[in-house]
Amino acid sequence: MTAIFPALPGLGWSVTKTPRFSARIQHAVSGRELRVLDQPYPIWTWTLTYALLRDKWDTRGGSGPGSGPGVGYDELRTIAGFFLQRQGAFQHFLFDDPTDDTVAGQVIATGNSAATVFQLVRGMGGFAEPVTAPNAVGAIHFNGVVQNPAGYAVDAETGLVTFAAAPPAGQIITADFTYRFRVRFADDTLEFENFMYQLWQLKQVKLQSVLP
Repeated sequence: MTAIFPALPGLGWSVTKTPRFSARIQHAVSGRELRVLDQPYPIWTWTLTYALLRDKWDTRGGSGPGSGPGVGYDELRTIAGFFLQRQGAFQHFLFDDPTDDTVAGQVIATGNSAATVFQLVRGMGGFAEPVTAPNAVGAIHFNGVVQNPAGYAVDAETGLVTFAAAPPAGQIITADFTYRFRVRFADDTLEFENFMYQLWQLKQVKLQSVLP
């Protein structure tokens, strides 16, 4: 089972989110350009800041782990341990972006009475991007009519929806679902700062999406 990035209360402002494409551009002597797009979908990067990570195990105050501002909490070792388990940028995991994790009535395809497999997508301002890490599919509709969940299966590793019978020709297929992003750490290091007894901060951690 793919690990999920922990949701911690110390997440601070601001959070940045950056899409990046890769295009090669060659310039001719005439000034004209030849452009080649290496990838049709962007690589997303999230930059997170944790202003407060508590560490109940710091006993320099002399009273043990049951006292101090970090009592009962262990966010520092939670995120540090997660990073160590992933071995830096080596292993991928799932990330839930709370500002971008749900769609309703998302058009995914139009039936043609032949195709039975369709990719879940999410739309953003007219741009449709594949969703390869669906979380939960609430409903699928054909022209607004809810379909029996027994009639289709969703692959959690690819976001592919497979129907037992091909959707009728001309039927608009829409879906309501939640999703996560498949990501890895962008760097092999994290820098934690201990600014007070049992209190730490992580000024920057970057997550980078992984294309399927």
